[in-house]
Amino acid sequence: HDILFVIVYEDEGVLVINKPAGLVVHPGAGNSDGTLLNALLHYDENLASLARAGIVHRLDKMTSGLMVVAKNEPVQLALTDLLKTHDVERLYDAVLVGTMVAGGTVEAAIGRHHTDRTKMAVDDFRGKEATTHYRVIERFRSHTHVRCQLETGRTHQIRVHMSHLGFPLLGYRDWE
Repeated sequence: HDILFVIVYEDEGVLVINKPAGLVVHPGAGNSDGTLLNALLHYDENLASLARAGIVHRLDKMTSGLMVVAKNEPVQLALTDLLKTHDVERLYDAVLVGTMVAGGTVEAAIGRHHTDRTKMAVDDFRGKEATTHYRVIERFRSHTHVRCQLETGRTHQIRVHMSHLGFPLLGYRDWE
């Protein structure tokens, strides 16, 4: 069946799509179909010849935003290398609970939460290095709009780092 996503740009090498919140990127436990990967294969069956149907990065299920998908192997390898060497700038906008005074950088390792294994948390002992730069875009009475730039790409990195600072993402108050 058709899974809706918006194509923002397409040429012979790449597809840029706007992933809606609520759409899982890769099939996994409990999500064997109805994923972005399934939708991409439905859209272009030639993507079946590529690893992960050309998907070179992911966004969390509840995160919306642009994703770049490779349409051939040379482009997939080039994009993977660019992501690995941090030669691609990844920017994310988020609305936080609370009024943040200024931007900054969070350098805090992220690993599985020590009691709730379905969540990620700051874990200096077992976690993997993670760095998020953030700047205030706009302040509201009880919320702050920030732009985050990731140096690393850990699972739930922005949620975990902002919560660690005491400013959870709107809608994810109990995250850490």
